[in-house]
Amino acid sequence: MTQQTIPPDDAGAGTAPAAPADPKPPAPQPSRRGFLRDGGMLGLSSLMGTATLMAASDDAQAAIEWGEHFQKNYRLMTPEEKAQARTRLERRYSEEYGKKVSVDTTEAQPGVLMGYALNIRKCIGCRRCVHACVAENNQSRGARPGERIEWIQVLRMERGHFSKDKVNQGGYPEGLGIQVGGNAYTPAGTVLEGEYRYEPKAVPEADATYMPIACMQCEKPPCVKVCPVRTTYREADGPVVIDYNWCIGCRMCMGACPYWARRLNVTTPVLPKEAMNPVTHYLGNRPRMRGVVEKCHWCLQRTRHGRYPACVEVCPVGARKFGNLLDPESEVSQVLARKNVFRLKAELNTFPKFFYFYD
Repeated sequence: MTQQTIPPDDAGAGTAPAAPADPKPPAPQPSRRGFLRDGGMLGLSSLMGTATLMAASDDAQAAIEWGEHFQKNYRLMTPEEKAQARTRLERRYSEEYGKKVSVDTTEAQPGVLMGYALNIRKCIGCRRCVHACVAENNQSRGARPGERIEWIQVLRMERGHFSKDKVNQGGYPEGLGIQVGGNAYTPAGTVLEGEYRYEPKAVPEADATYMPIACMQCEKPPCVKVCPVRTTYREADGPVVIDYNWCIGCRMCMGACPYWARRLNVTTPVLPKEAMNPVTHYLGNRPRMRGVVEKCHWCLQRTRHGRYPACVEVCPVGARKFGNLLDPESEVSQVLARKNVFRLKAELNTFPKFFYFYD
C-alpha cells in the first residue's frame, strides 16, 4: 500500500484554496453493495495471486500445504489425484520428521472382508496391545491433558460375589425394612465399569478381569451416518476410515459411536521425530493434525499387505485373532464356527466385525 504524507495543519495558512478551472462532478460515494462486490473480487484475486506465487515458490512446505487445503475428498479423487496427494504428503512428512516417510494408497482387495476376534478369558490385562497400537499408528503421546491418545481401551473390572453376611445390611430408611440389599455396594459378578489406565505391579490380578474395547468396524456404522462432510466412511474390505484432510472436528461421529472408539486431537499431536513410524497409509496411521478425529483402522498399512495388526502380533497369550471373514479357513472364521461368540451391544444393530469369544 502506498503511503501518503498528510501536510501539517498550519500549511498554507492564510490563503484560500484556488477554485478548479474545470469543475468536475463530485465523486460517487461508495455503497455497501459495491464495497462487498469489490471486496469479493479483491479476495478472489488475492487467492489466485497467492496460489500462483506458491506454485512458483521454492518453499516446498508452503506449496504442499496449499495443495492439501484444496484437494478433494479422498474417495472422490482420480488415481492421478491420489498419486499427487501421496507425493505431497511424503515430501512434507519426510521434511518434517527427518526420515524417509512412505504414504501407502493400497486399495481394498477384492474378496476380503476383515474380521477380528478376542478371547476374553485369555486376556491378562497387560496392555501391550495399547502400547503397540500407539507406537505403530503414530498416536499423540504427550503428558498434558488432551495430548495422550490411545485407540484401545482395556477395562479393568473388579470381580465380586454375593455374601450372606451382607444380606441384612443397608436397609434405608432405617426402621422401614430392607429397601436396599447389602450386596449392592460391592462388586457382584463382573460389570462393565472399571479403570482403563491402571498400572498394576503384575498381571493378571487375582481379583480382576479385563475387557479390551476398540473400534468395532461396524457393518452399519452410526458414525458414518452423522458425518456432515462425509469424511468418514466404510471401506469395501470392512474398516471404517477417515480422510483427515476433510475432517472439521465437529465430533458428531464421537457422539454417535456407542463404543467410545473415536478420539479428537484437541491439541497439536505430540509425536517425537525419533518415534514416528515412517510406514504409513493415507487412510490409516499418517500423522494427524490438531482439530481432527482419529480411530482404529486395523492397521491398513499392515493388513492390506498380508500382515497382522500390531495389537494381534504383540499379544503374549494369543488372545487376539484376525483374518478374512469370507475365507472359511481363516482364524477368525474358525473362531466364529467353533467358539462361544458374542458382539458388544448387539441390540443396537450396528453389526460389529469385532467379536468376543470364550472357550
